Parts: sequence; C-alpha cells; structure tokens
Amino acid sequence: MLQGSLVAIVSPMFEDGRLDIPSLKSLIDFHIDQGSDGIVIVGTTGESPTVDFDEHCLLIQTAVEQVAGRVPVIAGTGANSTKEAIVLTKKAKALGADACLLVAPYYNKPTQEGLYQHFKAVADAVAIPQILYNVPGRTGCDISNDTVLRLATHANIVGIKDATGGIERGTDLLLRAPKEFAIYSGDDATALSLMLLGGHGVISVTANVAPKLMHDMCVAALAGDVKVAREINAKLFGLHQKLFVEANPIPVKWVLEQMGMIKTGIRLPMVSLSAQYHEVLRKACEPAQIL
Repeated sequence: MLQGSLVAIVSPMFEDGRLDIPSLKSLIDFHIDQGSDGIVIVGTTGESPTVDFDEHCLLIQTAVEQVAGRVPVIAGTGANSTKEAIVLTKKAKALGADACLLVAPYYNKPTQEGLYQHFKAVADAVAIPQILYNVPGRTGCDISNDTVLRLATHANIVGIKDATGGIERGTDLLLRAPKEFAIYSGDDATALSLMLLGGHGVISVTANVAPKLMHDMCVAALAGDVKVAREINAKLFGLHQKLFVEANPIPVKWVLEQMGMIKTGIRLPMVSLSAQYHEVLRKACEPAQIL
C-alpha cells in the first residue's frame, strides 16, 4: 500500500497557456529530491478540466518517463463520461502509470447506484489500481461511504482520496473498510487528523510548495509521533488555509512562480492570483520558510 505525501502536482504553463514540459520535469525531480512519496499527475491541481486529450496523455507520459520508477505515478483519469474515463484509464495504463485517480462524475449528479456502476465499469475495463476521488465541493456529487464500501470489494479499486474535510466521514471509512483499502486525505487542513486516526497519507496541494515538510509530517503521523507531526503541521497550516483563498490551483501556482519554479501561465477560465492576496500568501509561506 502506497503511503505518505503524494503531491497533486501542478501542470506548468507558459504565459500563453502552452504546457511547459521542461518545468514539469524539473518539478518532478525537485519533488523526488525533497521526499514526496508519489506524483499525482493531471488531477484538479494539474488543471485537468482544461487540458485536451493529447495534452492529458503527454503529461502522464512525461511524468512516467521523468520519474523513471523512483516513486509511483498516479494519473488522474476521471471524467463525467464513463466511456471517456475508461479510454483515459486505458491510456494511462499503456503509458506506464502505476495507478489512476478517478474523480466522481461532475455536473451530471448521478445517483449512488449510478456512481457505483460508473466506477465498477472502469474497474472492470482496466486492470490497473484505481483510487476513487470524492470532492463534492467541486463536483456537485458526493460518493457516500456505503457506496465506497461496495466498490472497495473490487480487486482493482484500492483506495479513496477523501476531500470532504469531514473527519467523521474518514473515521467511518477507516472503521468499516477492508484493511488493504487505502484512505487518503484530499484536504490538507485535516490530513494530520485523518492520518492519526489511521489514514494512509495525503494527496496534497501544500506539498507542491513544501514537499519536504509534508513528507516529514506524514512520516511522523504514520509512525504515531504526535508531537513532531503537530510541530511540522503548525508550520504548514497557514499554507493549508491560504492556498485556497482563490480556487485551486491559482494560489499554489502563484507561490511556485514566486519560488522561481514555474512561469506565470495558467489556463482560462482561471486567471492569475488577485493582487489583494499576494501579501496574504507571502505571510503564509513564512513559517515554512519557502519564500
């Protein structure tokens, strides 16, 4: 079971919106050097809604080739069309991804039975480890814990990214899910709490800018070292909050640009961080000493 700090990596872009593949390669090396335990490519933070199919595949291919087996690569392959999700998941497997992350179908608002049948169809079609992704604040669709547990019996469905931020939701899953089913936090602000309750790690936005601290916090939390984990989390907590002053990935791309890691590009309908939040982000970065 993959555990620890899995970075939901940004997709670097030039100012005109073209993908900046050299910067992505540099970022991947930076994360591996800093201890990130896995690379999650083309997720929400990677601007998956606005990359086309060929770009989506190029990002996965680049990550797999650049990582070169040093850490696992998890490819975002979810879609609101079951057919499209199957096509993307098959492509990710062919490109060499280690696992796939499948967001709940957005906008459609399927029933719980529809969600079950959607994820089951993808899992039946592609023999690759698959992680469910529940983020109702973005999708308008909430995968109930009961539906997750139904899906957890499928051999190809190995875990969930729970981005609800609800500790009671995560606790319920931890108490009822099979032991081999991985439960990852998708909410940086509550990730420590979930791991101390038995969660297996975090798929993190904060890790984009503070990968070593996130890795070290996860190591301590997973080992039950509450004192160290809390101390590290305190340095990160401002980032956990302020990286969402505007919709992700607007703030995190701004911080990475300030760090000199990427250029300013972000793709419409997202735009660059509003000036009123620049100082807010700078102050949030101070405890982690990243600017």
